[in-house]
Amino acid sequence: MTGMGKKDSEGQRFARAERRIAWLTPALGVAAGAVVAFTHGWRWGLGIAVGGGLGWLNFHWLRQGLDAMQLYAEGKSGEEAPRVKVPLRTWLGFGLRYGLLAAGIYVIFVAGKVPILSMLVGLCALGAATLAVSVIEILHPSE
Repeated sequence: MTGMGKKDSEGQRFARAERRIAWLTPALGVAAGAVVAFTHGWRWGLGIAVGGGLGWLNFHWLRQGLDAMQLYAEGKSGEEAPRVKVPLRTWLGFGLRYGLLAAGIYVIFVAGKVPILSMLVGLCALGAATLAVSVIEILHPSE
């Protein structure tokens, strides 16, 4: 196998892991929200589900920003590569994503009277999804 083939295989593996994290984050948020809604009340369940959705949004923005930065870096690395213009909205989304998430949590907290702690716990769905996908990749490496 050539070095290029190995790179393509690794790229495909990472893309598959990203797709798994992308669907697993809201799935865990909704599942945990349903369980908590049943056991501790609908406001807490809604908060966890919303937090899971915000975790997915955070992941989506992070992935977009990193993809744009990669294109930008690749455009700068070679003389023959065309100059890549990264849209301003991508840079702003990457830089301000935590502020936007905090603003969203605040608005939901004030408008919906959803406990802020439940939304913060729901944000952990992204970490749980990442951990689960990492364990899957370790236990079942694809070659």
